[in-house]
Amino acid sequence: MTDSSPTRRQLLQASGAGIVGLAAVGHPTTAQTPNRQQWAFETEDAVGAAPTVVDGTVFVGSWDNNLYAVDAETGTQQWVFETGGSVSAPTVVDGTVFARSLDENLYAVDAETGTQQWAFEASDWIVPSPTVADGTVFVGSDEGNLYAVDTETGDQRWVFETGDWIRSSATVVDGTVFVGSNDENLYAVDAETGTEQWAFETDNWVASSPTVVDGTVFVGCDDENLYAVDAETGTRQWAFETASWVRSSPTVAGGTVFAGCEHYNLYAVDIETGTQQWLFETGGPVRSSPTVVDSTVFVGSGDGNLYAVDTETGIQQWAFEIDWIESAPTVVDSTVFVGSHDEHVYALDADVDGSSEDSRVALGTLGHHHEWAAEQATDGSGEPDGPTEDEPPAEHDSGVDQDVFDAVDQGGDGNITLEELVDANLERLGHPNNEVNGVEVSLEELVELNIWRVTG
Repeated sequence: MTDSSPTRRQLLQASGAGIVGLAAVGHPTTAQTPNRQQWAFETEDAVGAAPTVVDGTVFVGSWDNNLYAVDAETGTQQWVFETGGSVSAPTVVDGTVFARSLDENLYAVDAETGTQQWAFEASDWIVPSPTVADGTVFVGSDEGNLYAVDTETGDQRWVFETGDWIRSSATVVDGTVFVGSNDENLYAVDAETGTEQWAFETDNWVASSPTVVDGTVFVGCDDENLYAVDAETGTRQWAFETASWVRSSPTVAGGTVFAGCEHYNLYAVDIETGTQQWLFETGGPVRSSPTVVDSTVFVGSGDGNLYAVDTETGIQQWAFEIDWIESAPTVVDSTVFVGSHDEHVYALDADVDGSSEDSRVALGTLGHHHEWAAEQATDGSGEPDGPTEDEPPAEHDSGVDQDVFDAVDQGGDGNITLEELVDANLERLGHPNNEVNGVEVSLEELVELNIWRVTG
C-alpha cells in the first residue's frame, strides 16, 4: 500500500522555504563567496585534526608535532606545546587539554598556559583522538588496546584488548564506551570496568568513529557500509551500502545521519530506515567528518574544498577552496574552523547563525566547542538539553499559547526552526487528536508560528 501522507520535503516545498525541485545527487560548483576568510593560522606541516573551540580559544594539533592554542577572534597564537609526533584533535575539559601524539603518549596540558600536567605512555602509536567522560580519558592504540586513564593523575584505570589496531575514536554514552577496531569489530565496553558488553562483527576494518543517538550506534566501515547497531544488544538495525570505505565519522542531526566515503561522496541517510535521502559528489575522498548547524552540513574533501551543503536537498550552498581537507570542521558562533594539508588552520564566515549542534560534536568525538558537551547530552540524543526547572523557556511573541509553542520548540531554545515546524506538522497529521508532543495543535497555530518565524 502506498503512503499518501506528505513527506518532509513536500512540506518544505509547500512552506514557501524557497526550495525548487528535489535533488537526489548534488554536485560541487566553482562559485565561491569572496572575503569569507576571517584569518588563517600557519603551522609547519599539515593540519588533519579537528579544531576544538572553548572559551574563545581554538585548540588544534598539527603534523608538525605541536599542539596549538590560537585566539578564535584574531588567529594569533596564545601558546604552543611541543611533542615528539603529529598531534590529534584535542578534547578540553575543566581547563585541561587532552591530546595524543604519535610519540606514543597521551598528554594532559593546562589550557591557559600550555604546560604539561602529565603524560601517559603506550607501547605503540596512539592514532585516534581521546574522548573524556566522568573523569576518565578513553583512547585506543596500535597495540589493539583501549585505555581508560584518570584525568587528574594520568594513571591507567583499565585496558581492554582487541585483536588489531584501534584507529577509531571512542564515544561514551550512558556508561558505555563504543569504539571500532581493525579486527573488524565494533565494541561496546563498560566505562567503569572495561568489560566487554558486546561485539558487532563486520567484514573489514572499523576505523570510523561511532556516534550514538536514541539508543542506536552509527558507524562506518571499510567493508563499504554505514551501519546502525542497537546500543543495548549490538544487533544490526540496518546497513547502508556506499561506494567505498567509510572512514569519515558519521554524525546525526534532525533525523538524518551524514557520512562521507573514500569515493568522493557525502551521504544523507534516514536514521530510522537506512534509506538514502541524497548524496553530494565532491572531487576527492571524504575522510572529513561532517558537522551540522541548522539546515547546513559542513564537510571537507580531498579535492581541497570545504563544502556547505543544504541538509534537506543536498544542494551546495558554498565552497571554499584551500587544499586537501581531512580535518572535521567545527562551527562556533557563525564561524567555521577547519584545518588543511596546506599547513593552516582557517576561520571562515559560515553564513549560518549558531554553532555545531550534531551528535558527533555534542558527544565530544573528534572536536567539540564551548563547555564539555557530553555533560549536556548524556543520553546520546546528540542534542543539548533544553531549559532546566530554574531556566524558564524564552519569551516569545508568536501569538500562540506557550504550551503549543513549547510542543513545537523541540530544542527548548525559544526559537522555531523550519525543521521543527515540518516535524510538528508530520506528527500532527499522524495523530488522531492533532497532537504534537502531547499537546493539541491546530493548523492555524502552525501557520502563525511559520509567519512569526519568517517575519521575526
